Amino acid sequence: MSDETAVTDDAEKPKRYHFDRHTAEYRHRFQEITEEMHSGCPLAWSDTYGGHWVAAGNREVFTLARSPHISNDNDLFGERRGYRGISIPPPDRSTQHARGGILEMDEPEHREYRQLLNPYLSPAAVTRWIPFVDEVVRACLDEKIESGSIDFVDDLANIVPAVLTLAMMGIPLKKWTIYNEPAHASVYTPPHSPDMPRVVELLMAEYTDLALNMAEIKEDSRPGMINALIQARIAGEPLPDVEILGNLALIIGGGFDTTTALTAHSLEWLSQHPEDREILSRERELLLDSATEEFLRYYTPAPGDGRTLAADLELDGMTLKEGERLWLSWAMANRDPDLFRDPEQIVLDRKGNRHYSFGLGVHRCIGSNVARTVFKRMLTAVLDRMPDFRCDPEGAVHYETIGVIQGMRNLPATFTPGARLGAGLEETLEKLQLVCDEQRLAEPVTVRKDQAQI
Repeated sequence: MSDETAVTDDAEKPKRYHFDRHTAEYRHRFQEITEEMHSGCPLAWSDTYGGHWVAAGNREVFTLARSPHISNDNDLFGERRGYRGISIPPPDRSTQHARGGILEMDEPEHREYRQLLNPYLSPAAVTRWIPFVDEVVRACLDEKIESGSIDFVDDLANIVPAVLTLAMMGIPLKKWTIYNEPAHASVYTPPHSPDMPRVVELLMAEYTDLALNMAEIKEDSRPGMINALIQARIAGEPLPDVEILGNLALIIGGGFDTTTALTAHSLEWLSQHPEDREILSRERELLLDSATEEFLRYYTPAPGDGRTLAADLELDGMTLKEGERLWLSWAMANRDPDLFRDPEQIVLDRKGNRHYSFGLGVHRCIGSNVARTVFKRMLTAVLDRMPDFRCDPEGAVHYETIGVIQGMRNLPATFTPGARLGAGLEETLEKLQLVCDEQRLAEPVTVRKDQAQI
């Protein structure tokens, strides 16, 4: 990020800002950069990554995200208008073999695919899984409760979302380790890192196992979102395997790292503010929902999305042209003082918190119900069983860049040791696998409405 950030006049692009969210500097200067854009150029042109618009202000993000004239489409094979999906810069097409699921589809295709997944991700569908989630959380904490120390990322927040996501998909729970590391490492590892070849190998192992599960379920169906996509028909035709894989990769990416990031940052903040932690724990019936929304607003786990202008449009006296790229910053809009009073403060009882952390419009995050539920179950369990936890600031490791996910790699903490309540993680997952199979928990809510019986 250049220090030369002043807005300059230009005949074609009246407002410019050197914006590069992939730099480590962007993470460190996020508040300063956000305030600069809000005050001078809430919509600006950046020359980075081939040139693209950046929407930072609440009004600009709201208007553009809901506009019918912007596209999510990733036209991998040049069959439509050649648009490049939601990533800026876009991935190398020689290495990209599938779109990012429904998030890189426009209407009506997006709606048709989304309707297939809704019965698995609606509020009622997610509520059925609460006893399952609680048991995984209990087992994770039991692994560490007697020791008085834990890494909230490695030992809790990485595990619970991964196990639940696989269960809802219909993948054996014991395979969570195959999916967990590549899901996180592919986000936090810079493209030119010497570790990238290892990460690519991990991703290939993940995709190989996904394909294996698809083949197994085609041969002998079992409940879950994989089966839903395999059995689906659109216009009488089965879904192409490449589109099924793209949607499954989106479910994994959305289900793993975002909830982990939200949980880690929230626990870190609560450790730094023990009085607020005590108030939240004591008054959770009143505060848990509002605190969850406030942590979502402030930390915005997925900071933004790319789009392509599908038609010329005018905004803030500027012309955005068809084919130009656009970055919608949910994170910066979430700090706009025009919408949020004291936006740089975490206010646990904030009212009317209309944050954008799950996006806006038809592409609003389909997994938002899962994220909220899993976060709350992990948070309350920690407050109950490790109430005096203290995170180690020296050991905390944040993602080097927050261009994709504002996450953490490690968050070690200490606490007063306690007593185990049950079996460890491995034994618990074996038991829960039987529960999933016998109770067919991964059926859509239209088939199975009752909560899991653990």
